[in-house]
Amino acid sequence: MGSLDGKVAIITGAGGGIGREEALLLASEGAQVVVNDIGGSLQGQGSDSTPAQKVVDEIISAGGTAVANHDDISSWTGGENIVKQAIDTYGSLNILVNNAGILRDKMSFNMEESDWDDAIRVHLKGHFAATHFAAIYWREQAKAGNQVTGRIVNTSSEAGLYGNAGQANYSAAKAGIAALTWVLARELERYGVTANAIAPRARTRMTETTFGDLSAKDGFDIWAPGNVAPIVAWLATDDAAGINGQIFVVFGGTVQLIAPFAAVASLKKDARWSIKELIDNTATLFAGRSSGTPAFPVEF
Repeated sequence: MGSLDGKVAIITGAGGGIGREEALLLASEGAQVVVNDIGGSLQGQGSDSTPAQKVVDEIISAGGTAVANHDDISSWTGGENIVKQAIDTYGSLNILVNNAGILRDKMSFNMEESDWDDAIRVHLKGHFAATHFAAIYWREQAKAGNQVTGRIVNTSSEAGLYGNAGQANYSAAKAGIAALTWVLARELERYGVTANAIAPRARTRMTETTFGDLSAKDGFDIWAPGNVAPIVAWLATDDAAGINGQIFVVFGGTVQLIAPFAAVASLKKDARWSIKELIDNTATLFAGRSSGTPAFPVEF
């Protein structure tokens, strides 16, 4: 018996890397999986049905159940199609793992409009398009009196949580995904749906381009994308029903629960502040902090 027996899952961007590992693990735990991948380049160009189908073939060869989907989930039509395919093929939908993304890394002063638009479209709109139609389905099921166990697992990034030079578009999209997760958690909880997000660090096409050599060293391979999949599978289970609106950084054997934005210091008076007063109280506001600019907390 697997922990996801009888569940129906959609995983976007599952033709390789983290998405592939998520699809393989969820299928091995009994989920019926719709494997989505448009098969484009790292920059989002072109299409190829091969990557998604290869993962489906792997799942079927291992005794699991899966079907390929090649829709562009950054479009409203693509989001609707993939949800419809899951329901038409397997009779329901329980799990939506939003993973698909691209990179268009450039410094802010070199970025083209299309670099910005495409990154926001694929990451942020791509997360929302399928979620929109999944939410409609779950809400209708709940209103019809049917028990709903919906699970949304989004893919943010530490670049979105802390910012990363050369990735204004990507970081903005990933920060938006974190905020989107909190909104979905608030909106959909009443219908039996949870929404959480991971910020994974693993060896993929994206990280190899950004960070260089991430090859495995002796012993435990902390960069293996398979390290991320169990956290996603856990959040997809019925046992995770009480976990909602949370963000987890996942790296190797480490899982960190991340706090949302919070006030760390304050100034208060019963009148409007003057500019001079703010200048004079800057040291008080930033007491205990070395800088007014948050540093990326991890050195890769």
